Amino acid sequence: MKKYQFFVLIALTGLVIFFTFAPRLVDDSANVVLPHQVYSISEPANQLHKTLLIGDWHADSLLWTRDLGKEMSYGHLDIPRMQRGNIGLQMFTTVTKSPMGLNNISNQADSLDSITLLAVTQRWPLATWNSLAERALYQGQKLHELIARESDNVMLITSQSKLREFVERRTVNPDFIGALLGTEGSHALEGDLDNIQRLFDKGFRMMSLQHFFDNKLGGSLHGISGDGLTSFGREAVGKMTALGIMLDVSHSSEKVVAEVLALTDRPLLISHTGFQGHCLSPRNISDSLMQDIAEEGGLIAVGYWDSAICGTSPATVAQAIIYGINLVGEDHVALGSDFDGSVTTAFDGGELPAVTHELLKAGVTETQVRKVMGLNMLGYLQRNLPL
Repeated sequence: MKKYQFFVLIALTGLVIFFTFAPRLVDDSANVVLPHQVYSISEPANQLHKTLLIGDWHADSLLWTRDLGKEMSYGHLDIPRMQRGNIGLQMFTTVTKSPMGLNNISNQADSLDSITLLAVTQRWPLATWNSLAERALYQGQKLHELIARESDNVMLITSQSKLREFVERRTVNPDFIGALLGTEGSHALEGDLDNIQRLFDKGFRMMSLQHFFDNKLGGSLHGISGDGLTSFGREAVGKMTALGIMLDVSHSSEKVVAEVLALTDRPLLISHTGFQGHCLSPRNISDSLMQDIAEEGGLIAVGYWDSAICGTSPATVAQAIIYGINLVGEDHVALGSDFDGSVTTAFDGGELPAVTHELLKAGVTETQVRKVMGLNMLGYLQRNLPL
């Protein structure tokens, strides 16, 4: 073997090893479940939890190479763990642009984008390497393919009629899951309103307006400008509203949130967040804006990670939920885990009974637990999904 052939062989071997093991290593290091003892669940909490319809507004699990039909020893979420945790409704969000380090304070729009590197490392189709729209569509296609393989366990919900079908099927099969598709920021529009229809046609029913960067729709809570909606942003909100797409203002600047509230009669979502009064953090908008969202019929979904709720334990999640109930009312609080969103938690999707235990332990009523854990999400979908 000639010398240059030997080096080519070594290089190719290195690439094979890299592309085989790197995706797992990146996923494992990004989506951490802290070591912990098995959570003690009281019998009343265990029995109540089995009867709940649990809904989660935000998980980024489609971003990774895992087969979500199989239980893995890493990451936060897959179908077996969802079934063990009794999650019935799950919004899967698609991430298309994110800064290295996930800086909650300020990020330049031209900062190094980690999703480009992830797309290459995970061998996504070439079209996704430089198109944010294609990244969203590719992740959405992964959900469609999962459902095709796991049709006995999960279905896609795109309308009120599909939601009714889900409820009927879950009555027969308590482990059955209803999945929904959303975007993490509208960077995927790439400044083209036609991409809203394109995503809608592929099953997307929730769109958040910003992520960690300012974009063509307006300012991010973690961007530079602090601006409100642009003219394109107002047009985009109008088109989303007309199609029946639910509007998520997670990561949006406070000015964007206030302007969207004034612009549309549709109740807003914050799909994953904490409360400033409970956890003073640049990740969270003001309590007064949270109250404004609730007064217009909106829903605020509590996350499970430190920069949102100043902790990661089931007890801390319960404390944030209780704060939210006291601030905006029991009808306006839900769950928004941000599982598999490059966050660290102290439990995964299979361990949600620990949250129910902590809520009951803290004196939250059974009615309130049922609402927050899922009935509020179900009601919101019943009122806001397209027919």
